Amino acid sequence: MMKRIPAILVLEDGTYYKGWSFKQKKPAITIGEVVFNTGMTGYQEIITDPSYFQQIVIFTYPEIGNTGVNNQDVESRNISIKGLVAKNICKISSNWREQESLVKYLSRYNIPFIFGIDTRSLTQYLRQFGTMNGCISTDTLNYLDLKKKISKAPRMHGLDLVPHVTTQKIYPWSEKSLPIWYLTDKSRVQLDTQLKVIVIDFGVKLNILRRLATLGCNVTVVPAQTPLENILAYKPDGILLSNGPGDPSVVYYGIQTVKDLLDHNVPIFGICMGHQILNLALNAKTFKLKFGHRGINHPSGLEQQVEITSQNHGFAVDLQSIFQSSVRVTHFNLNDTTIAGVGHSQSPYFSVQYHPESSPGPHDADYLFENFLEIMLQSKRKVN
Repeated sequence: MMKRIPAILVLEDGTYYKGWSFKQKKPAITIGEVVFNTGMTGYQEIITDPSYFQQIVIFTYPEIGNTGVNNQDVESRNISIKGLVAKNICKISSNWREQESLVKYLSRYNIPFIFGIDTRSLTQYLRQFGTMNGCISTDTLNYLDLKKKISKAPRMHGLDLVPHVTTQKIYPWSEKSLPIWYLTDKSRVQLDTQLKVIVIDFGVKLNILRRLATLGCNVTVVPAQTPLENILAYKPDGILLSNGPGDPSVVYYGIQTVKDLLDHNVPIFGICMGHQILNLALNAKTFKLKFGHRGINHPSGLEQQVEITSQNHGFAVDLQSIFQSSVRVTHFNLNDTTIAGVGHSQSPYFSVQYHPESSPGPHDADYLFENFLEIMLQSKRKVN
């Protein structure tokens, strides 16, 4: 039987919330940037998403854990978050796909969590004052001591976290998306194209790789610091720049690699951090959002063409910094009008600030993968 123990969440400004946790192997203290996600589903995808590395995630939905966890819904091989905050965590989960309860899953990876607090109040507080560092503790409940520990932790602005999540070796990928999650998988292009796609891994989600494989691509994943000549040696038909954690403006090696790739006119598709890296390579600038965009129902688009999108990012591209006339905005986040997508009028580059693979979430933006394939095919025809 799991024993309930007291826990505390402390923010860097001294605000604190008392709640509960379940006893793990040993008392824990974890420090990270405290952020919130408004999705009603997908807690397993969220906690295994590398873009959440070094972050403590608040779930605004009042109860999570009802359906347990399984081996299929992961976005990476490990849990990425530093800690979890919820109004209530279900101990007794039930689902036909369940293999383990959420509580046991978190405990197996020694991820601290706290429940029983007013997550609505906490989320409103962060919306008002912005995301900030914080701490979950089941070791000591002295908020003054914990505040001192938090003050020594680095802030997300200026932090390069990509080396912690990128792959250490090059590997091929062939696993496809499970067909039961798609009503149709008919594409506007052939599914056996065998287009060679190099994925530069800044913290890639597995469902991005699965979507590419499902559409018939020959996928190879490379570390974020892979030299240009090594990438070009594969003679890629296209490059996908993945999502990832931290401040994109300090991922200098990734920005320089993309700058060099632009000279070779290889089709490029950027997702989330990949979107930011591409724009930085095109001499735009990024900035940190007050509380970020994290959820599965963000409207994005232009005028009357709107997609409901899944988003997870704390930085955005500065509209005023886009000076090239050939770069056009294709999507805005319609909640706050920040840039959600760009395209290039003369070259085969485009990117979005959201997740078109969207697992879980709406499939409105899944067509972007097909667009990427079409661009690669067109580019290949011109070369041949």
